[in-house]
Amino acid sequence: MPHDLHLRAVVADAHNDLLMAVAARPAKRWGSFFRERWLPQLRQGGIDLQVLPVFIDDQYRPEGALRQTLRMIECAHVLAEANSDQVALCLTGTDIDAALAEGRIALVLALESAPGVDASVELFSTLFRLGVRVASIAHWGRTPLADGSREDATGSRLTAPGIEALREMERLGILFDISHLGASGVAHVLELATRPVIATHSCARALRDHHRNLTDAQLRGVAATGGVVCVNFVPDFLTDDQAKVSVDRVVDHIEHIASVAGIDHVGLGSDFVREVMADVTPPCCEAPDDEDPLFDFPELEGPAGMPLVTDALVRRGRTEAEILKILGGNTRRLMSAHMG
Repeated sequence: MPHDLHLRAVVADAHNDLLMAVAARPAKRWGSFFRERWLPQLRQGGIDLQVLPVFIDDQYRPEGALRQTLRMIECAHVLAEANSDQVALCLTGTDIDAALAEGRIALVLALESAPGVDASVELFSTLFRLGVRVASIAHWGRTPLADGSREDATGSRLTAPGIEALREMERLGILFDISHLGASGVAHVLELATRPVIATHSCARALRDHHRNLTDAQLRGVAATGGVVCVNFVPDFLTDDQAKVSVDRVVDHIEHIASVAGIDHVGLGSDFVREVMADVTPPCCEAPDDEDPLFDFPELEGPAGMPLVTDALVRRGRTEAEILKILGGNTRRLMSAHMG
């Protein structure tokens, strides 16, 4: 029953950095590497809608951030065109519906912290034209737009360009992503937002007291906008005890968010960091240290393991309707209504 349910569901993953791994290859290999390395995993995991964040490594910041942003966006277009029988880069909800109806995986481009933009907010319009439909404005540290969650002690809200960025994203139809944003910044966004926001890869602070996770008040705030909180699978955000890392711990966070924000406001945002790092750590493809507590998740490795989440939800007694919403129905609804 869980296997059949997973196959029938629209499974949406709001955050997988696989684009970093593909873009690390020579441009002539982008299409083939995606098809060989990542497409089989997405298919095995039953992923129907995949958000592809553009994350810029420190080595490119600040001078090369915009160039690398454009390169990764080009990579997304190239891999989609080279594998058009299997995937489609989607700009609107209608595009997503069409891709799913054709049995193709719907890909959605996102910016993670937007370092290539900095305070030049007008560039969001340029990036929208290139296909970006989700964006956050901070990562771990400080940007010209806002502070990331590791800077919570500053108590900083959005800067003036940050406020302008929120308004511009709402105008364009780019979903505003609060994952990684500092606590005061999240509060500021929730005060100002006139459209739903998304947390593409965040867990519940009540279950793991980590600055990257969202408090119950923040969860309710996202729900009040009509948005969705997508649960992160990174072990360090799930628990402070590596021995407790499990798919059931992922479901603990899902169930807490559902209980606080409502069943219509929770989804999945895997953030398979370990798998991506294995693809980009020189000499490729040397795996990260198996002892690293941040990434090691032996039970759920990569997109192919996604059906295990469905199994766990069924064991918890969740109804079919609830599971369909969690796996991707909520994220798809949000994107169909507000993206582009």
